[in-house]
Amino acid sequence: MAAFDGKTVLITGGGSGIGLATARQLVDAGANVVLAGRRVETIDLAAKELDPSGDRVLAVGTDVSREDELDELATRVRGRFGRLDGVFANAGMASYNPIAPRSDVSEAEFDRYVGVNFKGAFFTIQTTLPLFDDGGSVVLNSTCLVHRGMGLAMGLATMYASTKAAVASLARLLAADLASQGIRVNSVSPGFIRTDMLDELAPTDEARDVCGQLVPAGRIGTPEEVADAVTFLLSDRAAYITGQDLGVDGGLVGSLPMNTTVQQ
Repeated sequence: MAAFDGKTVLITGGGSGIGLATARQLVDAGANVVLAGRRVETIDLAAKELDPSGDRVLAVGTDVSREDELDELATRVRGRFGRLDGVFANAGMASYNPIAPRSDVSEAEFDRYVGVNFKGAFFTIQTTLPLFDDGGSVVLNSTCLVHRGMGLAMGLATMYASTKAAVASLARLLAADLASQGIRVNSVSPGFIRTDMLDELAPTDEARDVCGQLVPAGRIGTPEEVADAVTFLLSDRAAYITGQDLGVDGGLVGSLPMNTTVQQ
């Protein structure tokens, strides 16, 4: 029997990168998966790739910053699968301008970051809670920048990290709030992971090499390596783990690579 047989998991931002890698692992482990995302064509293609029959993967176009669309998402999930056993609140946005020495943040940009990264995660969980009826697991996607400040285009990267810090705090608080319902809540904090978001920050091989040199593991991570952590936290193997943040960063936060230390 596969680890997720009979279980249903919702993944926001599920059409690419870490979300898609996690969806692939969950489908392979027997789960029904709901992919939610703003780019409808992207999640539709992902759903067809994961499950050509359409029996076990449902794609729902959703902007998580809009409560009406989250309500529609919950209705679609209930109508198709009846319930949820897990949520991976993965949807997020980041925009970098690595050339300009300063990137001023407008009020509209501020509201957009908060709306997608923090408000979106909060209301995704609040809206889907009624679909949990026998415990379950929630994982929120944060970032290593919550734990280590890095100079990445002052302004916009700061907004990304700040809203993700709110997400990490939300995971700890919800772990206490939802414990009586048997729902575990944790977060993951990825480091440099080869996704579209990183490619915007580091668009050339040379730039990505610089990022890799900052990591004690000596390389950039893959979406599948973060998905391994998320799948574990969603599974029954993590039954006694809640209120935790799991760094998946190759040592970026906790260690210094040898090439940054003084050589004797």
